[in-house]
Amino acid sequence: MKKLEKICIVDTTFARVDMAKYAIDKLRSIMPNAKIIRRTVPGIKDIPLAIKRLMVEEKCDAGMVFGWVGPTLTDKISYAIYSLAIQIVQLELMKPILDVTLHEDESSNELELAKIAIDRSEKHAVNLYYLLTNPEILTRYAGTGRRQGYPDVGPIPVTT
Repeated sequence: MKKLEKICIVDTTFARVDMAKYAIDKLRSIMPNAKIIRRTVPGIKDIPLAIKRLMVEEKCDAGMVFGWVGPTLTDKISYAIYSLAIQIVQLELMKPILDVTLHEDESSNELELAKIAIDRSEKHAVNLYYLLTNPEILTRYAGTGRRQGYPDVGPIPVTT
């Protein structure tokens, strides 16, 4: 009998799109038996502790964190620290935690930002599915220029 996957998700009230909702919808469509546990915190600096605590207390197999980063230098520095903290949590727990972050300066158009956020959230949900169920599939896509939030760009032709 296949094990029931448990996925922990943490997002923020700072985000301007409910990115976790789109990832959860995608996960439920491709992993209908997975248990998904979601928590929301104020901002990205609150995510590392929240995801670690949730993953330990709920004994989750993997996690997804959803950040929204403003356009200023201070925002970018906060993101760098947050990103490092997420890496440390992954190493401590020895479990994957996908960081799904949108940087507000990716577009000046709010509709475009929403599209990027949704696409990135759904594609990373699929990536998490592969990591949990069949990680070898990702090797097929090595070097193919896949993007989350944007259309894939394809590989660079290599001639020798």
